[in-house]
Amino acid sequence: MRQFVFALTLGVMATSVAAQDEDGLSLMERGIRDFFSGLMEEVDPALEDIQDLLSEIEPSLRSFSDEMGPALRGLMDDIQDWSVYHPPEVLPNGDIILRKKTPEERLAPEEHSGGIDI
Repeated sequence: MRQFVFALTLGVMATSVAAQDEDGLSLMERGIRDFFSGLMEEVDPALEDIQDLLSEIEPSLRSFSDEMGPALRGLMDDIQDWSVYHPPEVLPNGDIILRKKTPEERLAPEEHSGGIDI
């Protein structure tokens, strides 16, 4: 999604640069215009692929939203502070559970999952 927004921003910038008068452009402005035009040519196939993918999964997402939306809204209303729960777990039978952290777990700093400390 970030790439899409970046490409869209670049496209708008390229269009605004291309809309200027040819005679009034400096070498820098022409270079920027050409750079963005080339970039848009490279990004265009990826944007088309994303659009095709979204068209394919839209019915499934719509169905999921229609069926699960009310239950998820109820869950969001019931749980005010997600930090007091462990991540959801899927049991072997397919059930999904949310375990509440003990008071000691809430006070203890979370363990790093092998990430880099900055």
